[in-house]
Amino acid sequence: MTSLLAQLAAWKPFRAIVLGDYMLDQQLFGDAERLSADAPVPILHVRHRHDNPGGAANVCLDLIALRGQVTALGITGDDATGAALRQSLDAQRVDTSGLVADPSRPTTVKQNLIGLAQARHPQKMFRVDFESRESLSQETSDRLFEAFRRALAKGADVVCIEDYDKGVCTPGLCRRVIDACRAAGVPVLVDPARIEDYSKYAGATAITPNRTEAELATGQELHGEASPEQNARIARQLLEQLNLEAVVLTLDRHGALLLERSEGQPVAIPTIAREVYDVTGAGDMMLAAIAAARANNLAWPDAVRFGNAAAGLEVEVFGVVPIPLERVHNEILIREGQVNGKLRTLDQALVQVAALRRGGKKIVFTNGCFDILHSGHVSLLEQAAAEGDFLILGLNDDASVRRLKGEGRPVNTLEDRARVLGALACVGAIVPFAEDTPIRLIESLRPDVLVKGADYRKDQVVGGPLVESYGGRIALVELVQGKSTTETIAKIARRKS
Repeated sequence: MTSLLAQLAAWKPFRAIVLGDYMLDQQLFGDAERLSADAPVPILHVRHRHDNPGGAANVCLDLIALRGQVTALGITGDDATGAALRQSLDAQRVDTSGLVADPSRPTTVKQNLIGLAQARHPQKMFRVDFESRESLSQETSDRLFEAFRRALAKGADVVCIEDYDKGVCTPGLCRRVIDACRAAGVPVLVDPARIEDYSKYAGATAITPNRTEAELATGQELHGEASPEQNARIARQLLEQLNLEAVVLTLDRHGALLLERSEGQPVAIPTIAREVYDVTGAGDMMLAAIAAARANNLAWPDAVRFGNAAAGLEVEVFGVVPIPLERVHNEILIREGQVNGKLRTLDQALVQVAALRRGGKKIVFTNGCFDILHSGHVSLLEQAAAEGDFLILGLNDDASVRRLKGEGRPVNTLEDRARVLGALACVGAIVPFAEDTPIRLIESLRPDVLVKGADYRKDQVVGGPLVESYGGRIALVELVQGKSTTETIAKIARRKS
């Protein structure tokens, strides 16, 4: 197991404070099938509206999904939109006691018009912003810093600054926050605004700009695709000018470049090619994931690998959707080569099951020896898979097959059987077990549906009472008559004689 996977297996909840620009993202969904008669512009026939916390509020939700306890620090207007934003964050267990209402400015709202045409996927057509970019008054800044001091006194493992240049993260406030964190020994990670002067972030622990933002801040406009040496030069300039511990320069499909003060040499952290659906929220997810990883004492390279995986999953979905820890863990299992086809250890299967359940999927379990695959096996597995969303197959290991079936069995080894079974689209994962029954797997995986062949009665199904005790069910599926491994072996023997 790699160091990253070992750390993820020991992941613990953490406490985070998020200071920055809080906003509400509104999505107006509708049909965009025709043009206006009075201008060559599409008409959006709005069907429904969906509101999401955005900006720094999205970082809070990302951290919650990664098992953080989060305190929000920022400004809203003294308006209905601000109240809706607070209510939404409260519902997600974010502590909103640090959100200060400022009657002199509106709550920032990003209103996205999203159209659907000719039954295709939704497409963002236009965005309307309601906001103020005026810097906070000194009185409001003082109120916000006092709220920050109270939150810091309660304890924090990490502080995030998410700056969208809306006037909240003023140089004075950033300086006071960073100084307070340095005095308390709490790391500060900054996702900077797209501005020319980063001096207000000086003394933070780390900064996570994308390359375009970093070019603007350093004056090193490169035009086109930069070389690794040019990226390293930009990162080093930020590291030295701002007195940082690390710089994480995000490079889209090229992953990220990490430069640590203690190491001296930059490290390229690659990502994998993806079908990019919507980049919205990827930067927020990157910041949250790296912060969560550092709060769990992951080394910088592992923290950035974790952040890359989380941000990569974010761009594959439409809109802003926090990516839960279990999904990121499962993604890294796959990336690091720990998943061999569909064969899983029980621990790996538990990670996958947790990720699936976070997505509302129903888990099905069945088991057997499956020594020589035949049409009866395939029929049973297809029927089992139809009982839910993801089928886990408990597979007897070689020693347990021998105990159950006698000498000369299995004909095929565990690895061979797993490879053949894994080629079936209906099988989601295969977990071997050494015992005579799969009860240990059933107790651990807690499937929603337990499947056996109709040659069993419900009271004969191992694990049946347990599954029914927590609201699961037993499904008995029809078998193909005359099809079995024993009969197949006997038929081969008869033909040889």
